[in-house]
Amino acid sequence: MRRREFIAIAGGLAAWPLAARAQQSAIPVIGFLGPGSAESTTSEVTGFRQGLSESGYIDGRNVKIEYRWAEGQNSRLSTLAAELVHDRVAVIAVNGNAAALAVKAATVTIPIVFQVGNDPVAAGLIASLARPGGNLTGVTTLSAEIVTKRLELLHELLPTISDVAWLLNPNNRDSENSRRNAEVAARSLGLQLHVIRAGSANEIDAAFKGFKQLPAGALIVAADAFFNSRSEQLAALALQYAIPAVYQYRNFATAGGLISYGANLADAYRLVGVYTARILKGEKPADLPVQQATKVELLINLKTAKALGLNVPPQMQQLADEVIE
Repeated sequence: MRRREFIAIAGGLAAWPLAARAQQSAIPVIGFLGPGSAESTTSEVTGFRQGLSESGYIDGRNVKIEYRWAEGQNSRLSTLAAELVHDRVAVIAVNGNAAALAVKAATVTIPIVFQVGNDPVAAGLIASLARPGGNLTGVTTLSAEIVTKRLELLHELLPTISDVAWLLNPNNRDSENSRRNAEVAARSLGLQLHVIRAGSANEIDAAFKGFKQLPAGALIVAADAFFNSRSEQLAALALQYAIPAVYQYRNFATAGGLISYGANLADAYRLVGVYTARILKGEKPADLPVQQATKVELLINLKTAKALGLNVPPQMQQLADEVIE
């Protein structure tokens, strides 16, 4: 082999890894930040990836997703958000109000797509639903609007109760607004609402221990990303203390909770994925109006109902999207 040919071939071999790395670096990286864990957020991640794939983005092929989980510790969210900003991801998808606020505080340039169960305007995330402004947009799920329905389900299951407890997270900036909505809904049904607050795993334990001191005959767990990350703990405690409880999301019912009624999170995160893809293709979050996910689902855990000595009316079972036996 001639020396000139050898140099050309060797030069090509040396350049190949650099070209490969350059091609790999051209693949956009999406950050995904959640307050819970990967195990507690499987439906959300599945929906998110579906929304991306509908728009032509496949993780590992032409896009890469970097996940960060706070494991139920909201105090870690700011650090995790800073990591994603430092890594210069192209877009950040966030799960819940606390995570969205943490990322907003970390960057004013990287686009952010959120999913929240409250009013993002009242929470200080955006200027308006129609024109978010800034670098944030996203999806809201029906939350306050279905509080009345969850109370109605409890009342139908326990027609003699007159008092209901409401568990909220005081660390959620929208908690007082949700409390007011719950009180209005309770009064409309002739029920008295008793508020219990818990913002940590230990406080959740204490709240359930103190439940029996209240005149309440049932419990509603407020929509909250932290509570969603503690679904197994909440469902287990409700069963341990024989408390009929209603939750918002399906993972509570599948973890042993009595009833869940609320937004279909997989569908909500599919919309988050679609918006993320549109931003990757050049659209600005300021120009994308916040969407409201309207698909809801009812799950009933008959095994838990039996353990609590409750008979679920047949008509309620017929309305359920899923009955767990």
